Amino acid sequence: MDLHDVPTPALVVDHELLSRNLEAMAAARPGATLRPHVKAHKCTALAAAQAAHGHTTFTCATPREVAGMAAAGLGADLLLANEVLDVRRLRDMVAACHEHGAQVTVAVDSAETVDAAASAGVANVLVDVNVGLPRCGCPPEHAGRIADLARRSAMTVRGVMGYEGHLMMVLDRAERQAKVDEAMDRLFAAHAAVGGDLVSAGGTGTYDLHHRVGEVQAGSYALMDTDYARLGLPFVQACWVIGTVVSATPKYAVADVGLKAMATDHGNPTVELLDGPGADVWFLSDEHVTFTPHTGIAEVGQRVRVTPSHIDPTIAKHETIWVVNGHEVLDRWPVDLRGW
Repeated sequence: MDLHDVPTPALVVDHELLSRNLEAMAAARPGATLRPHVKAHKCTALAAAQAAHGHTTFTCATPREVAGMAAAGLGADLLLANEVLDVRRLRDMVAACHEHGAQVTVAVDSAETVDAAASAGVANVLVDVNVGLPRCGCPPEHAGRIADLARRSAMTVRGVMGYEGHLMMVLDRAERQAKVDEAMDRLFAAHAAVGGDLVSAGGTGTYDLHHRVGEVQAGSYALMDTDYARLGLPFVQACWVIGTVVSATPKYAVADVGLKAMATDHGNPTVELLDGPGADVWFLSDEHVTFTPHTGIAEVGQRVRVTPSHIDPTIAKHETIWVVNGHEVLDRWPVDLRGW
């Protein structure tokens, strides 16, 4: 099957380029020093490829991801790195882990999340610490109290985690390193009060700036996007959405890759004709992207390659990954960890 035969819009991953990214990260952060974040691709087949490169611990964003990874036999050490208050979902997740012999650790940052985890039968927790990103995580000075609450609920506290997501796109590397060091000072201060063997942090933008934490939770490195590409990381773009030009005029053309197939929270994607010139993107609507080729005129029926600015939510809009080598279709992988 040829790429031109794939129904569009189609999420496409180049197998050779994906392998290059997995090899580069495995060389930089081998084995358990990387806990790949499956929220970036939501695909157990891709997670299995990461495991084949030596990474057998994984980070998950949802109970659904945890259960799916467990069912796929990839549950040796799973971390649910988000707070969840829905006891029913947590209980179902724990049951799935028990059924498949998987181990799960859940992030907590409050008395309420500790109570929810304990009520659901969660055995292991990690105290989530706010290291500067105004999202989840307790203040560092509260981390010891949260850990004590978890231990009084008969749960094992494995350590701490902190996500410096606000630093991922600091373009100057020296500035990024200095700010990461400050964030990790806060995390290690919390760890001194919490105890445990695990200190977990980081992401694709800071994967190589961590010299003290035990593991980094990078995910986007496997497929990449135009936002991370600005950092000059040693990872290449391996994922696109392929579309078809469905309407064309001398001034502009329209392809069938719209907001329902492409996330734009980090800006518009880039567009280029398949094996042809790039283009200026005008805008995306529900089903369409309107653009003007840099040279020539696009014709109805031509294929376009659209590169996302944010890979994670783009993946979540699709049910299938088409795995290719150039234009040759090699396989189809289900995006089987979608949903909550």
